Formats: sequence, structure tokens, C-alpha cells
Amino acid sequence: MSNESVSNEAIEQASLQLDAHVQEIIKWHFSPDTGCSFWLDWASKAGWNPAEEIKGLDDLISKFPHFQDEWLRDLQPEVWVPKAFQGQPFNVFETGGTTGMPKQRIGWSDYKVDYSEFSEKISDEHFPRNHYWLMMGPTGPRRLRLAIEHLANVRGCSCYFIDLDPRFVKKVIADKQFDVARSYMDHVVDQAVTILKHRQVSAVFTTPKLLEALSEKLDLWDAGIRGVFCGGTTMDPQYTRFLVEEVLENRIGFYPTYGNTLMGLAASVPIGPEDNYSISYYAPQPRAVLRVVDPKETSQVMDYGQWGRVELTTLTKEFFMPRFLERDEAIRKQPRAPYPWDGVAEVRPFGAMEKKIVEGVY
Repeated sequence: MSNESVSNEAIEQASLQLDAHVQEIIKWHFSPDTGCSFWLDWASKAGWNPAEEIKGLDDLISKFPHFQDEWLRDLQPEVWVPKAFQGQPFNVFETGGTTGMPKQRIGWSDYKVDYSEFSEKISDEHFPRNHYWLMMGPTGPRRLRLAIEHLANVRGCSCYFIDLDPRFVKKVIADKQFDVARSYMDHVVDQAVTILKHRQVSAVFTTPKLLEALSEKLDLWDAGIRGVFCGGTTMDPQYTRFLVEEVLENRIGFYPTYGNTLMGLAASVPIGPEDNYSISYYAPQPRAVLRVVDPKETSQVMDYGQWGRVELTTLTKEFFMPRFLERDEAIRKQPRAPYPWDGVAEVRPFGAMEKKIVEGVY
């Protein structure tokens, strides 16, 4: 990857490709032959036909309201099954939720496509093929467990797992039971240390805070780690510099990602002193689109370099989700090679400057 800017021709071509993909996905989800009951019922009640009126992203933004997360909490999963997928058992993945009913997304192969594409963005130097990975993170109902294992398998690797329950951590921190949270973190890290001492592992997926805690227990380089794939909690520039220079000693590959069950996986461009350790992420367009919008006027995008709320549109045959307002804010970034579309930088919880956010270890 390069720090070079992207040509106007490449940006225009990506925009045309996105508009064509938007049309294809809209026609799929709003056709009685292939679409799901939720969107077909929605269009009937709305009184217009998206398959005829949506010609590209601009039409989608202007004509669709924001997707409501309550739909994923309250409705039974079968309403999201496209007719073309009927009769095929699906995965049920959960996202979010410390208390009450979490959001649920069903799926078949999207996670495999997302993570197979990501495999082309990591180097063999840092993530050797035909070796072993370790994941320290949520398994259970999260799609991350299957996704990480698929990514490892695509590269000819097998994966060890240490489970993490982020809902429990958030709950005890919110209740100010910090000793319990620390004890749980130690429990997770100790399991990872045991694996690394007795098995050959070259790559780790984990959260920033668990990575830091792990590095306090052993020397990651000496343990055989050559690459770290990191996601989850906020990584501001100061903390990123600490991880790259102090924890990973500038010799272990560091690949931050911004992803979730609803979007897939946004990859980061290389980070370092030239970027002041600010992490920029680029969505897996055209399968997903990220915009940084004005929180008070969400039809408007912010200027480059300005903070705004993150808006996600997911566009696959398995799942269509227009204009979902994430609980995140970020800086809008210009296209940067190899991505001829906008990025988001320094992602953090929405309203982080105005209120206390409980993130836990994930």
C-alpha cells in the first residue's frame, strides 16, 4: 500500500462501480423473486418501488430513511431471509447489547467473502502462511470467531481460541467493579500466555488493551509473534504510537481494523510517524459504504478533516442495511491508495468528548 493520493479517474471509476452495485443490490432485495419479506413489506407500505427509482448511492441517500437497530432486536430472523436463500440454514450473529436483547444479523457466506478479501491486504512476512494463529476475543454468538478462523484457514493456518465475554466486562465496569474486571482480564491473558509458551504461534488477533496486557506477561517477539491483527476499543494516535513503538517494538506487524457484524471489515492504511499515528480505515466498498455525516443534519457529509458521526450502508445479497447511524464518530479522510473512496480516521464512540463511555476491553 502507498501513501500516495488517488487519481480523479480512479475515484470516478469507483463511484460508477458503486452506483452499479447499488442498483444490483436494490433490485435483488426489492424483487419478489429474490428479496426478503421485510424489505418487500417496507416498500409496499412506503408506496414506491426502490427497484425502479434507485439508480445509485445518491438516490439511496436521498430516498431511504436511517435503518433502525430495533428492527434487528425485535423482529424474528426469518423476515431477513431473501427468497433466493429460503430453505438454507443460516448463521445467527449478535452484535452490541450489554443488557436486553442484542441486535442479530443472519448470514451465510458474507463473513467468508469479507475476510478472504482482507487476506490479500496482510503480508506473508507478518502473517506467515501454513502456520498458527491465536485469537483472544469474543467467540460465542459473535461472527468474529468464525471469521478469524476462516481468515487463518484461507492462509493455510489453524487457529487457537481464548474466549472473551465483552458484555460481562462492560457490566462490571459500569457497576464500578474494577477489581472483577481486572481479574477477568488476567484470566483471559493467562490462558493466552499458556498457549504461547507451549505452542508455535506467529499471529495474534486481539483488542488493544488485551495486547498491552499480554505484552506485560511475556516478550511477544521472543514468543514467535510476527503479526498482530487488532480491533475493538478506541485507538487514538498517542495510544497507537505506544502500541507500535513500545509494545510491538517497531518490528511486529500491526494491522488495526474497524469492523463489526453489520459492516464487515474496514482495513487500515499503513500507519507511522508520517501520519502522526492517526489510523485511517477504508470500507470494503462496494459491499459496504462509510460516510462521515453531520450529526444534526445527517444528509450532509462533513468536510475532509472534520469530525462527524459514522453512517454505514451495507450492500450484499445476504443483507441490505441503508444509512445506519453507528454509535461511533470519526474524521472524514480523503481517498488514499489503494482506496479510491473516502475513509474514516480516529474512530471513537459517538459523543466521546461530552460523556463517559464504557468500552471495557473490547
